[in-house]
Amino acid sequence: MYSQTTSAITVSVTPYFIEEQSAPDQNQYVWAYHVTISNEGTQTVQLLNRYWQITDANGHVEEVRGPGVVGEQPVLEPGASYEYTSGAPLATPSGIMVGSYEMATQEGERFEVAIPAFSLDSPYEQMKVN
Repeated sequence: MYSQTTSAITVSVTPYFIEEQSAPDQNQYVWAYHVTISNEGTQTVQLLNRYWQITDANGHVEEVRGPGVVGEQPVLEPGASYEYTSGAPLATPSGIMVGSYEMATQEGERFEVAIPAFSLDSPYEQMKVN
């Protein structure tokens, strides 16, 4: 699990390689990732937007921006958590994802929350030791 806290909001991510949806002979590798967003602060906040930077093993970068996550813009009261699972396909057997969420307080103050960088590793990637 990868975890990072920004402004009392902790984002934890656990990626999983999805063998049954992947086709290595066609350069298709698929991951799911489970995200938990926990409000450890004293203010109620809402997740407004997401930003992802997805980099494959060849250095190709794809950026994804949009409202909310999985069709929702969850509101997190102090002490509350929100969880969701999504996925990402790559044309290479490994990659990395990193991003941020735009959050807002009830007073309308907007701020960015970091999503920790996490590795997408499949059993088809040859590990190299330096």
